[in-house]
Amino acid sequence: MSEASCLASPLLYTNSGIHSDSFYASLIDSATHKAQLKQIHARLLVLGLQFSGFLITKLIHASSSFGDITFARQVFDDLPRPQIFPWNAIIRGYSRNNHFQDALLMYSNMQLARVSPDSFTFPHLLKACSGLSHLQMGRFVHAQVFRLGFDADVFVQNGLIALYAKCRRLGSARTVFEGLPLPERTIVSWTAIVSAYAQNGEPMEALEIFSQMRKMDVKPDWVALVSVLNAFTCLQDLKQGRSIHASVVKMGLEIEPDLLISLNTMYAKCGQVATAKILFDKMKSPNLILWNAMISGYAKNGYAREAIDMFHEMINKDVRPDTISITSAISACAQVGSLEQARSMYEYVGRSDYRDDVFISSALIDMFAKCGSVEGARLVFDRTLDRDVVVWSAMIVGYGLHGRAREAISLYRAMERGGVHPNDVTFLGLLMACNHSGMVREGWWFFNRMADHKINPQQQHYACVIDLLGRAGHLDQAYEVIKCMPVQPGVTVWGALLSACKKHRHVELGEYAAQQLFSIDPSNTGHYVQLSNLYAAARLWDRVAEVRVRMKEKGLNKDVGCGWVEVRGRLEAFRVGDKSHPRYEEIERQVEWIESRLKEGGFVANKDASLHDLNDEEAEETLCSHSERIAIAYGLISTPQGTPLRITKNLRACVNCHAATKLISKLVDREIVVRDTNRFHHFKDGVCSCGDYW
Repeated sequence: MSEASCLASPLLYTNSGIHSDSFYASLIDSATHKAQLKQIHARLLVLGLQFSGFLITKLIHASSSFGDITFARQVFDDLPRPQIFPWNAIIRGYSRNNHFQDALLMYSNMQLARVSPDSFTFPHLLKACSGLSHLQMGRFVHAQVFRLGFDADVFVQNGLIALYAKCRRLGSARTVFEGLPLPERTIVSWTAIVSAYAQNGEPMEALEIFSQMRKMDVKPDWVALVSVLNAFTCLQDLKQGRSIHASVVKMGLEIEPDLLISLNTMYAKCGQVATAKILFDKMKSPNLILWNAMISGYAKNGYAREAIDMFHEMINKDVRPDTISITSAISACAQVGSLEQARSMYEYVGRSDYRDDVFISSALIDMFAKCGSVEGARLVFDRTLDRDVVVWSAMIVGYGLHGRAREAISLYRAMERGGVHPNDVTFLGLLMACNHSGMVREGWWFFNRMADHKINPQQQHYACVIDLLGRAGHLDQAYEVIKCMPVQPGVTVWGALLSACKKHRHVELGEYAAQQLFSIDPSNTGHYVQLSNLYAAARLWDRVAEVRVRMKEKGLNKDVGCGWVEVRGRLEAFRVGDKSHPRYEEIERQVEWIESRLKEGGFVANKDASLHDLNDEEAEETLCSHSERIAIAYGLISTPQGTPLRITKNLRACVNCHAATKLISKLVDREIVVRDTNRFHHFKDGVCSCGDYW
């Protein structure tokens, strides 16, 4: 007879004793939806069985499984003097449905009712403490576990490990784990301690314990594999991550959603975004975590356009983004450098529930600054009401990128008056601002001020100071700072010194800096080019040739100059010598027109800047074909008169292009904003915002 007919037949509900508790228990177990449970409960009321602890416990468990914790609580409250089993059931129900505070409250009520807990009470109680990261309550429960003699129960111990891991008390978690005898350590125990270290930034320790687990011949489950994958992701160990992927396939677990998410994240963070996308496409309905992994993976590995496209695809599929999705998309917009896209993203955030999110506001400030609009960045800053140090620092860095030192320093003073303490990013922005404005005294003061705030300078801070001192001609002082560094100088520090030596033609010190760079980063073409440029500036052509021979022997090629110009929200790319653009002939004519106007305006190229021993005609032709010059030409023929041009380039602005762009801005009556690898230049009316100091 079907369950429905059992419920409908009055003959089956009599006091004749035909049906025992086990019959109704089986009905509860076979229920497929909440309405059936309520029908069964109603029948129990009719038959006077509503006080059966066994059946009520069953109803509480079933209702909780369906997510109807309110009905479960109602059934529980109808019991006049519940024993331990209904108490355990309702605590478990609250914990299972993430009503952690209610679970703890029920435990408190249980104690007031003088009902003693058993070994089944504590795992769910500990889960509630973990969910709330309530260390104090967790320690209280641990003490009760010990006092009542449940400290040898493996399920209780596993709960304690998870609790201490969630509360970042790895020592306590390890102590509990080590207290378990080896034969009693289950896969859950091993997984709990591996996860504890993996989730708390200790990947090496997590992998060491996983290795011990494998030596004990304990077969990992998918939960353990997720933790191990997270550890390899932190270490960006692609080789070992792939070996775990092979194990996943071998064990037939490749369709497990959490494993797919971990694999996807591992490949994305290790730069293998194509493989990550293949895994992503295997998911029928990717959840938000997977979307975030893909978007951030694209954004962090230089695939900014793909990240933005992925974000739009997610929205079109009605997947609601969170702060991670939005900040990753904002970061991608900052990389692309399109002001139109930046404005579109700003408008989207303004329509969303995250318009007042401080973290997103700081990302928007950074985005506008990197897209060339410090005014847009300041607008977001002014509209942000709850400004923490991250927001203040983002705006100061924005001013620094654009060389607006006075505004950066003024904002720092306002920040101090507001009682907000600076961090390392704040001082990095201030040093950048002073560096790009040639304010040596002020920059040196801020660098020394870091100690007052107990902030240790990092490589970037030192690089800024070396660049600041070196470009101002204080090369000896810059070198002394390097020698006094408490950490080993990195690529950015020696690179800044080499660049300064090139500017001031200090060959001996420049050669020393170059040798340090070659030892640290021997495959970086840029270091050899910098040294070559130093020799060219000093007119040491034989040494220029030697550097070129060394590059050829190492198989290194100079980076090809590339420039982008934004036209109607789309970035068009141009490379030196590239003739593939469909409007190439128009662009070529515009370049020739620009060059003729420059000559009429009195522009004379500095052929010694980095072109070594080319003859005059070759040098002039090479200078005309620099990528940003081509990008400017395309922008002029593709936009209405008076429209600002926004150029991005992959190399630092050269002396000639900088001088030429100043004059072009005056000749065509346009503002031209150029973003190079170092900073922003705003050209207008024949003047650059950098004051010719860059």
